[in-house]
Amino acid sequence: MSQSDSSQYTWAGRFSEPMSDLVKRYTASLSFDQRMWRQDIRASLAHATMLAKQGIITADDLTDIERGMAQVAHEIEAGHFIWSLDLEDVHLNIEKRLTTLVGDAGKRLHTGRSRNDQVATDIRLYLRDAIDDIAILLDEFQSRLLDLATREAATPLPGFTHLQVAQPITFGHHLLAYFEMSRRDGERFADCRRRTNRLPLGAAALAGTTYPIDRQMVAELLGFDGVCENSLDAVSDRDFAIEFCAASALTMMHLSRLSEELVLWMNPRFGFIKLADRFCTGSSIMPQKKNPDVPELARGKTGRVYGDLMALLTLMKGQPLAYNKDNQEDKEPLFDAIDTVTDTLRIFVEMIPGITAHAENMRDALRQGFATATDLADYLTRKGLPFRDAHETVGLAVRRAEQLGLDLAQLSLAELQQFSPLIGEDVFAVLTVEGALAARNHLGATAPKQVVAAIARARRR
Repeated sequence: MSQSDSSQYTWAGRFSEPMSDLVKRYTASLSFDQRMWRQDIRASLAHATMLAKQGIITADDLTDIERGMAQVAHEIEAGHFIWSLDLEDVHLNIEKRLTTLVGDAGKRLHTGRSRNDQVATDIRLYLRDAIDDIAILLDEFQSRLLDLATREAATPLPGFTHLQVAQPITFGHHLLAYFEMSRRDGERFADCRRRTNRLPLGAAALAGTTYPIDRQMVAELLGFDGVCENSLDAVSDRDFAIEFCAASALTMMHLSRLSEELVLWMNPRFGFIKLADRFCTGSSIMPQKKNPDVPELARGKTGRVYGDLMALLTLMKGQPLAYNKDNQEDKEPLFDAIDTVTDTLRIFVEMIPGITAHAENMRDALRQGFATATDLADYLTRKGLPFRDAHETVGLAVRRAEQLGLDLAQLSLAELQQFSPLIGEDVFAVLTVEGALAARNHLGATAPKQVVAAIARARRR
């Protein structure tokens, strides 16, 4: 390989022929890792600052590196930076441009580090930034849920099990279930961030470096909580990325469940809600259609995040220590999970306030499913009838009401007393939807008073 050929590659001195164009394309990661340019520059500046403090490079070198990196950042932000596939990735592109700008000082920047620990550091910085952005979106999503729950705190809604009408709840209480799921999602991302926030830089290729570096200083400059304490582990593991994808998969699963309910509730057979038009599409042939495309697509995108998780698990399962080129494949699934969760949360933050509840349709559904049957059984139990006997008695009453095409509350007192002499005039108070809701007046239950209290607790959190 000629000197001109070898100048394209930091590692080319060992090789006697140039890399083929096919291999260049196959091994390059520039198309997807250039999004980490800010993190790469940030980490390089911290590394250079430490090298100067330790006397490994001069103060003049540091000044030149800082000046050159400022120019590189300006060029990238302005869209003037020339990215070269020959330089494989974001790291070598930036280093090459820096060297062109400041000469030997740029060549000294890589002292005491390897691309292995450089990449591991950049990806942790990038993921940490992404988690911080997602935390903000989760907070906004939760806030929108609480706003809607406040409006609908006392709106009766059929609670379902097996997708059959079970018991009355309120729409606000139903929304608070998703608030709790989202709160746990936030806790998982916060846990992941703590394990992500460890500095790999200083591990070098795999064994550390012979230079007198100060890893703690770099960690402090970059806002890491500490350092990765084993050099092999620092450069080779990606469990933090897998953990992020697992947290993302759970978040998307929760959003997918909400999406499924929004799709069902928009169906005229339910007619429980309306989504704002800006989140729906029409049909190219059926002019009456209003399709809930956003929640439908969120259901579909959940599967790709599951795939991202499985891709990373599969990527890592067979790798010996330490770094292997396989790990170049960690970024696309990780970035895809970041983008998908971020975009989905962002659109849900905008969509939730555009949900309108059709309270009368919800109440009509409650009239069709004998939703207060359990309340009648509880009534009889309080009158002294064993619950199992009460359960059977109410089942007979439901069968009779179904034959007559009536709800339990529409049966006359005389008809109800045919099933048990314990039933009195006071029974109708428990057979109403409002009575059933108000009776469930304890922590975590669906009484409107409890929903209002739960919203207040949630806002304080």
